[in-house]
Amino acid sequence: MRVYLPATIAMLRELEANGEFRARSGTAFALTPALREAYVSGSDEELEYAALLDAARASIRLIAAEEKAEPRRVVVSADVDNVTLRSDLDAPVVRLDGPVPLSQIAAIHVDAPEAAESVAAAADVIDAADLGDEDAEFALGDAEDHELAWYAPQELPFFLELL
Repeated sequence: MRVYLPATIAMLRELEANGEFRARSGTAFALTPALREAYVSGSDEELEYAALLDAARASIRLIAAEEKAEPRRVVVSADVDNVTLRSDLDAPVVRLDGPVPLSQIAAIHVDAPEAAESVAAAADVIDAADLGDEDAEFALGDAEDHELAWYAPQELPFFLELL
């Protein structure tokens, strides 16, 4: 199953150093049966993209929680076998049973540097957005308007070197 793992730049550095990705609380997002049921229509590709966007939003939460985090959303796409569906948490949520080796990572998605200001603002207000604050929701939407760039796993060392 293709899963989308919310991450931060610091977590990418850990991935490079350890050769495996450790999802916070084992949480990932995927095209689950519950996600498919939540949408009236949409191709698999569109629903996978919805799961990726949910992971990107979760990345903002990780940035907010990480002291001195670089404000760029990161999502790691991986193909894994052992997941537990957690639709009790949200339609696309799954739990992994352990770390994901680099060999199972399909792609890394990261904000361009231009998104940093918007992502930092969103990280500051993400809890308020969840509580319905319209200004906070606007700030979150501003960050989510940025498209994530795509990198192959073998590009990770070069990407990190350029930061």
